[in-house]
Amino acid sequence: MYADPPAPRPKGRDEAPPASPGGPDGLQHPWRFNPDYQKLVEAWDEVLPQLETLRTALDKAYSLARSPQTWDAPVGERYVEDIREWRRRLALYRHSILTSISDAAGDMPRWVRTTDVPQPFW
Repeated sequence: MYADPPAPRPKGRDEAPPASPGGPDGLQHPWRFNPDYQKLVEAWDEVLPQLETLRTALDKAYSLARSPQTWDAPVGERYVEDIREWRRRLALYRHSILTSISDAAGDMPRWVRTTDVPQPFW
């Protein structure tokens, strides 16, 4: 139905921070991987397997419900429709959750400068 948005990229083993000549105060400040960005990477890695488990369970239930051996009565079609709707809603939910994580990661810098100044004054 929907393609997953791009996942936040975890810090590579050999990835180095960006090179900068100096800050606005003329001093060289060290960089560190943004801890808030790392939380988004971890959230993606945590939520994706859970969503896959739910999707797999609903797909299995849907295939069993569609089987002619499962239902003898016409009422079975109602259950098939219900499961189809649950699958659609889960796909929308998955898309919205993964998109929100991806959008937040896209708006956030991967590296931040470390200073002794509190963040609001950067």
